[in-house]
Amino acid sequence: VVLNKAHPAQEATATHYAQGGIAVVVPGTDDSVAAHVADTLAAGGGLCDPDAVSSIVADGYRAVAALVADGARFDAAAPNGWALTREGGHSRRRIIHAGGDATGAEVQRALDRAAATLDVRGNQLAVQVLHDAAVTGVQVLTGDGLGVIEAPAVILATGGLGQLYPATTNPAVATGGGIALALSAGVPVADMEFIQFHPTMLFDGPARRGGARRALVTEAIRGEGAILVDARGDSVTAGVHPMGDLAPRDVVAAAIDARLKATGDPCVFLDARGIDGFEHRFPTVTAACRAVGVDPVRQPIPVVPGAHYSCGGVVTDVYGQTALPGLFAAGEVARTGMHGANRLASNSLLEGLVVGDRAGRAAAGHARAAGA
Repeated sequence: VVLNKAHPAQEATATHYAQGGIAVVVPGTDDSVAAHVADTLAAGGGLCDPDAVSSIVADGYRAVAALVADGARFDAAAPNGWALTREGGHSRRRIIHAGGDATGAEVQRALDRAAATLDVRGNQLAVQVLHDAAVTGVQVLTGDGLGVIEAPAVILATGGLGQLYPATTNPAVATGGGIALALSAGVPVADMEFIQFHPTMLFDGPARRGGARRALVTEAIRGEGAILVDARGDSVTAGVHPMGDLAPRDVVAAAIDARLKATGDPCVFLDARGIDGFEHRFPTVTAACRAVGVDPVRQPIPVVPGAHYSCGGVVTDVYGQTALPGLFAAGEVARTGMHGANRLASNSLLEGLVVGDRAGRAAAGHARAAGA
């Protein structure tokens, strides 16, 4: 049974909105698990769990291959190879993508297809994890009132908490509900102070509250050569970091924030006019820009940092197990130790695929052992 507090046909998941891609070490390239691990640890500011990072990164290609077996299709550079791009903090081109900049939508499509046989229930809000020594089920609020679903295994996959901020890339449902469920069940959370602000959220006016989601402008655009400049045309990151505009997200977001405070400007600009075939490579961003009156083929894109990703969450191991037997967590709601103080670009879908798969198998195994 899958419970969704929104109506599945009306509210897309955070996964759906992911643009850039999945960071994965593809066999036969100049990449390696060791290099990907090193980049992740560097971006995490010394607070990642190295063993967790190694475990998840090493399992990435298998997890992506399993998603492809479920019908996912990624952009190809050659008949037998995926197109690879680079994003901030990465030392290699290791980001696979779909539909140019619609990777999350393709991942969600494949997951929905694989989940077609499940009992997916919309407009049902889990309000409490029920337990004694182990999980016994969940209390659920529906249009008919409160009810109970008995289950020996429960997986929290509720996403993040971006809607705590007035300017965010997160959908309206990202309100931290999974964290609340875990805390009320006495389950530890950690690293909640580390909220990643994506450097390039489309600027379309002052921030406002009320569940609005602002469009992301994928980091892959900078990976393909776009540059960050202020209103005077000066580089935003020159002299800030050796990787310049492709420094880790926390560095670039802080550089933009410092420049805006120094100048009083409302935004900076991402100049992508030098990228050939921009509309074809980045159709999602192109449509979002044109919806607010900006043509990215002819004009620099106005951007600001925005609340994007919660690096902390419910404490789990790399199989999604929490401190409460029968309670698992996967995706942004979980804190596996993968991200530390700052998530490396495109490691989110990677972690979700790897740990989501493991948590599902572990939860099913726990339920079987419990006699369900």
